[in-house]
Amino acid sequence: MTQDLTYDLVVVGGGPAGVAGALTAALAGLRVTLLDSGARLGGQYFRHAAVPRREPGLDRFLRQVRELGARADVLTRHQVWNVSREPDGDVTVHAHTRDASGERPVTLRARRLLIATGAHDRPLPFPGWDLPGVLTAGGAQALLKGGNVLAGRRVVVSGTGPFLLPVATGLAGAGARVLGVYEAGGGLGLARHPLLALGKAAETAGYAAALVRHRVPYRPRHAVVAAHGEREVEAVTVARLDADWNVLTTSIVACDTVAVGYGFVPQIELGTQLGCDTRAEPDGSVVLAVDAAQRTSVPGVWAAGEPTGVAGWAQAEVEGRIAGRAVVADARPQAVRGSDGVLLRRRSRGRAFGAALHEAYPVRPGWQGWLRDDTLVCRCEEVPLARVREAQELGATDARSVKLLARPGMGWCQGRICGYAVSCLAGEPPAPPRRPIAQPVTLGALSEAAPPDAGSQDDPAH
Repeated sequence: MTQDLTYDLVVVGGGPAGVAGALTAALAGLRVTLLDSGARLGGQYFRHAAVPRREPGLDRFLRQVRELGARADVLTRHQVWNVSREPDGDVTVHAHTRDASGERPVTLRARRLLIATGAHDRPLPFPGWDLPGVLTAGGAQALLKGGNVLAGRRVVVSGTGPFLLPVATGLAGAGARVLGVYEAGGGLGLARHPLLALGKAAETAGYAAALVRHRVPYRPRHAVVAAHGEREVEAVTVARLDADWNVLTTSIVACDTVAVGYGFVPQIELGTQLGCDTRAEPDGSVVLAVDAAQRTSVPGVWAAGEPTGVAGWAQAEVEGRIAGRAVVADARPQAVRGSDGVLLRRRSRGRAFGAALHEAYPVRPGWQGWLRDDTLVCRCEEVPLARVREAQELGATDARSVKLLARPGMGWCQGRICGYAVSCLAGEPPAPPRRPIAQPVTLGALSEAAPPDAGSQDDPAH
C-alpha cells in the first residue's frame, strides 16, 4: 500500500526519543506520522502490559503517547526495512505490517525523517549459550513487561552494566527466584564519577533495596561462562574473574534460565542505508554522527536516542525534543519560540553520563578465553569458534573476510547478534552495518515493495 500523502516528518521508532520528536513537531502543526514495530509504543524501557509497571517517567510518557495519537498518525506493528532518498530530496520509507487480513507492504513519503530506532542487547558467546533457556537480559525484560510472562522460575542474571539491576529486580518482583546477579566488572560502577552518579542514586538505591528484600546476591567480578543441559538449561558455570575477565575459580549453579547482557548495539541500519556519517563510541559501538540539532550528515535526516549513543531513556527524550524543534525550524521557522539552552545543557549532562557508563562498564578481552573450539559463535549459521580460527589460518585478516570464508553473520539476524563477537575475535572494532534490508522481511513483502536499488549491492557478504 502506498500513501499518496507526503508527510512533513516520518519518525521511525516509538520509544522516548521518537515520541518526543514526533509530538514536538506535531504540536507545531506539522503533518507527522510515527511507525513502530511493536503493538504498543514505549521502546524497551517503557514497554508496558495491560497493568503498566511504575518506571520513572512512565506516566509522562503515556500522556505524550495519548496526545500524539490525537495529533499525528501512529502506525504500530509496522516494521521499517528500507529507506531511500528521491531525486527531489524527499525520503521514501518502506515498511510491512501484519493484521487480521494478512501481511501487506506500506510505503510512505516524507520531506524529513527522524531515526529513533533504539538499540538491541549485545550478548557474548559462551559454551551452551544456544541452549533453550538462555536469552538476553532485554529479552527477559521484554517478556515480563510486554506480556507479564516470566522467562523462568530459577533465573541467573549475568553480564555487565546497570541494566542488569532492573532486569533482576523486575523478575524477582514478579515471582521468579533470582539466584544471583553476576557483574563481570568490578562493581564500583560510577564511583569514579560521583557527580554524574548522584542523579541516579535514588534509582540505584531502590534496586539495591529490592535485591536485598528478595534475597538476591550481587557478585561483582563474576560471570556465567558456560551453560549446561541436555535439551535445555539445567545449570551454569559461574566464574570468579580477574580485572581482564580471565577465569580464576568456578562453581556450578543449578537454574532453568539465564539472562545475559553486555551492553547494547545501536540500531543504525536506516541511517547507513541513506549514507549518514558514523562515529565510534568508546566501547567500539558504531553510532550515527549528529550535530547540535541532532541532524545527520544527510540533509533532511535527523537521529535521536540510542542510534546516536546509549545514555538512557531521559537522554533519549531530550534528544528527541531537540530533533523535533530542529525539524520545526527547518519546516516553519516562525513556529519556533524560545531557546534550546535548557535542553542542550541537559543533553550535555546526558552525554557525559553515557561516556561515564562506557568507562565504568567496559567489555574486557578475557571473555574470549571462555570459549571452546566447539562453541557456536554464530548461532544462525551454526559456526563454531574452530571454523573462525580455520578461516584466519586460511588468510582471513578482518571480520569481513572471516564472514566470507566461515559464514558468521550471514544468517537470519545478519550479524546483529554475533557481529560484535566476530569483530573482537578478528581483532578489529565493529564496522558500520550496511544492509539494504534493515529488518527481516518476507519475500512476499519484498517483491511487492522493494525499492529499485535493494538488490543492487555487489558485496556478496550482504
